Amino acid sequence: MPNSIEHTELVWVDQPQKLRLVAEELASQEILAVDTESNSLYAYREQVCLIQFSTPDKDYLIDALNLPDLSPLAEIFSSERILKVFHAAEYDLICLFRDYGFRFKHLFDTMIAARSLGYQKVGLGSLLEQNFGIHMNKKYQRANWGKRPLKPEMLDYARLDSHYLIPLQEKLRAELIASNRWKLALEDFRRLTEGIEDTTETNETDFWKLHGARDLSPENAAVLKSLYQYRESIAEGQNRPPFKVISHQALVAMAETCPKNIPELLNLSNLSDRQAKRYGRGLIQAIQKGKQAPPAYAPNHTRPHNSILERIDALQEWRKHTGRDLGVPSDVVLPRDVLYRIAWENPGDMAELEAQMADVPYRFTRFGHKIISIISNGNPF
Repeated sequence: MPNSIEHTELVWVDQPQKLRLVAEELASQEILAVDTESNSLYAYREQVCLIQFSTPDKDYLIDALNLPDLSPLAEIFSSERILKVFHAAEYDLICLFRDYGFRFKHLFDTMIAARSLGYQKVGLGSLLEQNFGIHMNKKYQRANWGKRPLKPEMLDYARLDSHYLIPLQEKLRAELIASNRWKLALEDFRRLTEGIEDTTETNETDFWKLHGARDLSPENAAVLKSLYQYRESIAEGQNRPPFKVISHQALVAMAETCPKNIPELLNLSNLSDRQAKRYGRGLIQAIQKGKQAPPAYAPNHTRPHNSILERIDALQEWRKHTGRDLGVPSDVVLPRDVLYRIAWENPGDMAELEAQMADVPYRFTRFGHKIISIISNGNPF
């Protein structure tokens, strides 16, 4: 049974000198557990507010908001010697790269490990309960981590996210090795560190992502674009997430109906009376601006040729049945991006397939001949 929080030292870090000392301590370790907390529900541009590290002996909470320079941590994240253990690492890595430019090597992701083993429930709370009988309190899951000072119970919640990851990693690693799936999981740990890029920046076409946007006429889509831009400007000025200013559904409803005045805005079920009165004038102006703008046409996604669609279907059918046989989700067998890459490129022999599967060499070795057979014959069985 791993050490409980009550028997582990907590180290709070909010001064540059202390960060340098702690970074030296962390750099001396062979394995670290890591997690982050951000304020995505409470700010226009979310940012990392807290970085948690755990060693077998201590839990460290790094106050990212009050430290002007976190560069002492860079070498830890990029070290090929220190194993960093995350749970569901992708979002953490994107945020840490976006805010600090950190790059990563040598990771273990407990969620990926659990999926590779066929666990039905792969959330951290479920894994801790199943493996150690530990119950996590989710009370602060959606808390505002940008507030200071943090309550003592929030500190306990934050450290719990990293505290048990090292022993959980040990258990899952042993299961991966015993089930001959270590190389499979290792391949996905490695893929986590590749192609990290900022996915949160807004751009001119983001409004097309709203549900219902593509059902609008080009004229009404231009109104939606104008409303979207108006909401962005309000959200940025208030430093709030856009959806908390006006909902996505309300924007689409306004673009559909194009209200001409505030009384008509008040008739919309997706918009509260308070929102209609507070933002009404600006919304009406945005609608008028959109009606005067050129029609907006959705980005053209060319329909793949039928032969590509047939290969996608055949590979997906094989992947589904293979996943069922192995007791894992189908994308564990073959990640979606790799499947689509193969279907589009249509490799004609094993050498060409190997080039398309260069980032998943274990899967190439294990499934390559079957994949070539499928895309050659169009039959997954």
